[in-house]
Amino acid sequence: MIQNLKKRKETCKQPMERKTRRGLMLYTVLVLMMTVGSTTVFATNDPIAVVNNLSEFIFGLIRAIGMILLGFGIVQVGLSLKSHDPSQRANGFLTLAGGIIITFAKEILTLIAG
Repeated sequence: MIQNLKKRKETCKQPMERKTRRGLMLYTVLVLMMTVGSTTVFATNDPIAVVNNLSEFIFGLIRAIGMILLGFGIVQVGLSLKSHDPSQRANGFLTLAGGIIITFAKEILTLIAG
């Protein structure tokens, strides 16, 4: 039992081509520029408007994170199809589904709340 604890499994990163990495970086920067750069929060005398503006800003950040996860999930699924790795494919689809859920979190919450 102690010998089993001493053995550590080594994990290694999956290789990502330079072109793929650049594409992912460009996608991330574009998503952040579209969501964070275009969001403005105006302060008014109405406290409800301030809370609504802050809520829109926070949901904009959450949407940006969701889009990044969505793009990363697409890249993972693509790489898994190339390498024929079923576990990486499953992780890619899970990341893809999580990215979709996070991207549309505000709409999901409004549907639940009514």
